[in-house]
Formats: sequence, C-alpha cells, structure tokens
Amino acid sequence: MNRGRFISFEGIDGAGKSSHIAALAEWLRARGHRVRLTREPGGTPLAEALRSLFLEQPMDALTEALLVFAGRRDHLAQVIAPALRRGEFVLCDRFTDATFAYQGAGRGFDLGVLAQLEQWVQRSPELAEGFIAPDLTLWFDVPAEVAAQRRAAAREADRLEREDLDFFGRVRSGYAQRAAAAPQRFVRIDGHQAIEAVWQQVQQALEGQTWA
Repeated sequence: MNRGRFISFEGIDGAGKSSHIAALAEWLRARGHRVRLTREPGGTPLAEALRSLFLEQPMDALTEALLVFAGRRDHLAQVIAPALRRGEFVLCDRFTDATFAYQGAGRGFDLGVLAQLEQWVQRSPELAEGFIAPDLTLWFDVPAEVAAQRRAAAREADRLEREDLDFFGRVRSGYAQRAAAAPQRFVRIDGHQAIEAVWQQVQQALEGQTWA
C-alpha cells in the first residue's frame, strides 16, 4: 500500500483557511482518495484537553510550546502516522509551522528550542516513519487588520485571538519566514480575495502535485 499524504493548512486566525478544509476533503474523495480531517492543537482526546488549557489558561511561551508539542506527539502517534500508513490523505488545520509562527515569531521565543522539540516529537523510532512533516502546506495569507475584522465578526475571541495587531503582524512574518525556508512545501494562498477565488487557488495547488 502506498503511503498517504499529509497536507497542513496554516495562517493567522481569521485568514479563512478553515473554510476550505472540508471542501478540499470532498474534492479529494471525488478523486478516489480516503481522507482524514484533523486539527492542532487537538486531534485526540488528550490533545483536545491540552487545547482547552492552551486557549483558556494564561501561560508563558515555553509552556505554550510544551503543551502544543505534547499534544502533537499524541496526535502523530494516535492519528496522523496510522492514517498515513493506511494510505489516507491527512488534512490538518495547523501543524508545527504554527508553533514557529505563534510562539517563535509572535512571542519571540527561542527558535532553536522549537527546532529541537520539533526533532524530538516528529522524529522517533516509535513512530516507525522517521521524521513526519507535511508533504504540502497551504498558507492562507492576509493582512493582520483584515484577519482581525473577520474574527470580530465571526466569534468571541479566545486567549490568543485577543492579542493585538502587532502580535499578529509578527505571526504573519513568521509564516513568511517558514515559507521562504521551505518553498518546495509551501504554497501561499492569497486569502484577501472572494471565497471562490481563494478556492481556485487551493485547487490549483493540489493540481500541481503529481500525487493528487
């Protein structure tokens, strides 16, 4: 059986990425692929419990990073790695790029520490696959001001969403740095367009992959 594919959706809160995950899942299923939808923080009972703490309780940047990587480890072992072994497409709302963008760029936390945690959590003999990372990352990019307007209109803000525009500007820059460092994996989606135009970009990103 061929190994499945791992696609992550990234962007600052309010960028519009979540609106397109289900649509892409249906697009892939129509082409005969089995699809698993999941998210971070979260994806397993343990990781969802950690998500609640992460979004509700005050904490420093290191504690944030440790919580998300602990949840990520369980998520990889219980959901992502088994799905990939079964040949499924895994569509994940956020993954490690978010940690580098939010805790690294947004909080100003040590990128070297995050890189070490990334290696410990995502490269382990117990996972059998070696280092697990997305095959493709769709980065939904919008100005921080636009994202803030969308968040305000959509829902009550959680702990991270209550951060100011400067914070989200740094997070956006963090995503840009990650994209520049891995251009073969990242596809920038211009999220500051009509939903139909954004969806067209998503389709084009997948049609450009030999395995889609």
